[in-house]
Amino acid sequence: MAIRLTSHSLVLTSLSFIVIASYFLTPAAGTGRMVGGMTEVKDVKTNEEVQHLGKFSVEEYNRRRRRDGEIRREAIGNVLEMNDGYLTFLEVVEAQKQVVSGLKYYMKVAATRNGVKRTFDAVVVVKPWLSSKQLLHFSPSSNY
Repeated sequence: MAIRLTSHSLVLTSLSFIVIASYFLTPAAGTGRMVGGMTEVKDVKTNEEVQHLGKFSVEEYNRRRRRDGEIRREAIGNVLEMNDGYLTFLEVVEAQKQVVSGLKYYMKVAATRNGVKRTFDAVVVVKPWLSSKQLLHFSPSSNY
């Protein structure tokens, strides 16, 4: 039995394709953003999850420094000093998140080292279904 396409069924098929394609290619419903795009986290300072992730990023950074036995020379202003102190988490001051294979958080984290307040860029990926979080990046912030 051969399938015969009429102009009516061809139009319906084409319309269905356009509707389905536009669903996946337009901003997410009601959010005004593209799927996979980064969104600003609102109320960062009161968002418990984001603050917890900021603290995790500082603790993981310190853990890696301990593991590597790292003592680094860092430029602070115009002075180069030996800095062997670990960071103490203060707060996350800015954050964005992105849906990837999980949630990727881009954060500006305030912390102190040897009593000096500094800001760091941190990237953490969270995969709730695996009870997993991973620090991908942590470095002094250049623009805060």
